[in-house]
Amino acid sequence: MSLTMHLHPLASFCWKPLIALYENGTPFASVVVDLGNEQSRAAFLKLWPAGKMPVLRDEALDQTVPESTIIIEYLNAHYPGPVEMIPADVDLARQVRLADRFYDFHVQEPMQKIVGDRLRPEGRTDPFGVEQARAQLRGSYAIIEQDMSSRTWATGEAFTMADCSAAPALFYANKVEPLGDKYPAVRRYHDRLLERRSVARVIEEAQPYFKFFPYNNG
Repeated sequence: MSLTMHLHPLASFCWKPLIALYENGTPFASVVVDLGNEQSRAAFLKLWPAGKMPVLRDEALDQTVPESTIIIEYLNAHYPGPVEMIPADVDLARQVRLADRFYDFHVQEPMQKIVGDRLRPEGRTDPFGVEQARAQLRGSYAIIEQDMSSRTWATGEAFTMADCSAAPALFYANKVEPLGDKYPAVRRYHDRLLERRSVARVIEEAQPYFKFFPYNNG
C-alpha cells in the first residue's frame, strides 16, 4: 500500500484528510502517533521534525506531505476520486480554499484555544483569552449562518475540501461553545455533516478516545 497516514484519531486536523480519503475510497494504511510514548514520538519526529499531525507518507512517489490542507491538495492532484475535493474551475477552487482557511482559522483555532485552556494546570488558565475565543466563535457562527441559509455544503451544492475542514471544526466547536437555537442554518449544516458517511466514520473511530476530551471544563 503506497499511502500511510500518521495521525491521532481524536485530533480535529487529522479528521480533515481522513474524511477526504474516505469520501473517495482511497486505500491507505494508518499509524496512530502517541506523542507521550518515547518510541512513537521519536519515529514521528524522524518523519516530520515539526512534530505536528497529520502527515501523509507516499512511498510510491517518495513524498512526505504534512499539513491537513496540503494533504488534501496532494490527494486531489495525485489520487483523485469521484468526489472532486478542489474544483478545476479556478474561481470555485478559490472559494473552496477560502472556506477551508475560514474554518481552520476562525473556528478550529478559537475552539482549540478553549480546549487547550481546559488542559492547563490550575492557576495557569487564561479566562480573558477564552472569552475572546468564545466571542470569535460566535462571530464565526453568525457568518456561517448567513452563508448556509442558502447552501447545502460549504461553498454550494458539491461536497469539497471546505466541508472536510468544516466537519471537525463545527463538531468540536459545538462541544465548547454550543450552537443552541440561535444559529439554525449552522445547526442543520452541522447535522448534515455528521450524517455524511465519511464523517460518521471518523467520529466512530475517535469514540475510544473521547474520554480524553475535556468536556464540561475538564
